[in-house]
Amino acid sequence: MVNEALIGVVTVTFNSASVIHGFMDSLLKQKHRAFILYVVDNASSDETLPYLAEYPDPRIVIVRSSTNVGVAEGNNIGIRASMKDGCTSVLLINNDTVFDSNLLSQLESRLQTPGCDMVVPKILYFDTPDRIWAAGGYFSRLEATSRHFGYGKKDDGRFDQSRSVQYSPTCCMLIKRAVFEQIGLMDANYFVYFDDTDFCCRARRHGFGIFYLSSARVWHKVSSLTGGGESDFTLHYYTRNQVYYVLKHLPRWQWLYYLLFFQARIFAKYILLSRKLTALWLEEKAFFAGVSLFYSRRVAD
Repeated sequence: MVNEALIGVVTVTFNSASVIHGFMDSLLKQKHRAFILYVVDNASSDETLPYLAEYPDPRIVIVRSSTNVGVAEGNNIGIRASMKDGCTSVLLINNDTVFDSNLLSQLESRLQTPGCDMVVPKILYFDTPDRIWAAGGYFSRLEATSRHFGYGKKDDGRFDQSRSVQYSPTCCMLIKRAVFEQIGLMDANYFVYFDDTDFCCRARRHGFGIFYLSSARVWHKVSSLTGGGESDFTLHYYTRNQVYYVLKHLPRWQWLYYLLFFQARIFAKYILLSRKLTALWLEEKAFFAGVSLFYSRRVAD
């Protein structure tokens, strides 16, 4: 352990009692022993904190927030603590995941190779472990979003080539501290969703690279804590944050195209998919909330 690099493992909990045991059991079995786990709890009202108390490991640091500050700012709290404590890298990881005992050692070993600033594993569905959720990812200019390589596809060897990628979700991402020192932390305005897209976009502009390591694997209980892709929570934050992301990162001359595209998509889902009027109204409010967020941020800056 003396010669191992110290990793700050950051996870954000919010009513995570149903998944936390699997995550903790996976982490505490790691062969790479030099890590500090920073659990940032966003005011959980379930058994999350009592369950965490069952693990008397000195490497566990629990930071309790009196309110739900979101995933982005929750990660920031853990990142700041990691850097203050001298960690050489930070692993951002969801606690609705399980993984093998060699995950940290695999990721850290690859991070030490020249030109590697961030490294991510192959992420598979927990319920269907032969299906891929993310094998790295890329930016879609047409839709102004990020996409996963291999999404929903069978893990049959097609995505076993390790390589550099443009993007990957921060469901599990090991990052050198130098990246944060140069580009800053997560943008807390996102709260949840698109914060990782924003971060990867900024990192790429500064010349930092992401490496997809196919031999490292994580199993993800997708949407287990957010209600799924069509919940009101997800619809609001995904729509709001995509609008905010476009206004923040793309040139003004492209704004009209994307904003009209988003509006057309909202109404197309309502008409073609026979969605309820309440869902249409929810996304419309979220659309204008994204515009408001961007301009309020500019005023604050």
